[in-house]
Amino acid sequence: MPSPPRPLARLFAPTPRTVERETLDIELSDGRTVPLQRVRDPRARRMKLSVDERGARLTIPMRASLATADRFVTEHRDWLAAQLERFAIDGVPSLEPGVDVQLPLRGALHDVRWQAGRFTRLDHANDGTGDLVFTHPARAGDTAVRRAVRDFLEAQGRADVGRWMPRYLPALPRAPRRVTFKIMSSQWGSLAPDGSMALDLSLVLARPSAFEYVLVHELCHLIHADHSRSFWREVEARCPQWREERDYFHAEGRRLKATLRALCGKV
Repeated sequence: MPSPPRPLARLFAPTPRTVERETLDIELSDGRTVPLQRVRDPRARRMKLSVDERGARLTIPMRASLATADRFVTEHRDWLAAQLERFAIDGVPSLEPGVDVQLPLRGALHDVRWQAGRFTRLDHANDGTGDLVFTHPARAGDTAVRRAVRDFLEAQGRADVGRWMPRYLPALPRAPRRVTFKIMSSQWGSLAPDGSMALDLSLVLARPSAFEYVLVHELCHLIHADHSRSFWREVEARCPQWREERDYFHAEGRRLKATLRALCGKV
């Protein structure tokens, strides 16, 4: 049986254009100048201003003019300043070779020592002090330093997962296909249909019990793909204090994600 004819509007609808992005500086009501990412999105139906740990973002429908967009931002400058203040964090270390700093790891701060070396690398000190040692060549650039931090955090995250996961695998239908670490904007973890697990790298900065809860949460999705009562019973059986860890993320989540982005940037 032939399929019914498609409406003419669909047959002759123009092909959607790609998303266009640009970053510009705007002045807030308090006099500060901050970057704003302006995104023209063919899927957008209305203008939207949003703020997260990555900064401010203005989404514009294709039909809207830039003059209209500028007026929209001007009208919401007070709101924008207040939201950016919510995401502001203090005490994020500036990673400059030779400058004394402390780096967060597993819910605690660790002193960093700098030493000259051939390669840029971050690791634990081997003297039992709990300090971290940042090895770097004389001309280590910002990108190399940030990459070393990210590589170190990923290694620590893999070590934690490797330590915790074996105790949960016997009661699961299968093991995750693989586990990767990413810098996520809002999620803490995800499980793809093929069994691949992704975890937010900022979990390595959090207290270990909260990190382990997220791992348990994603592992339980191997049993139930949804968030049904049956799913939460599986989580409860493996992590009875999951509500406390959820509250921890509500209180500390923004700070953790913002700290990670400050340390690692987009590397």
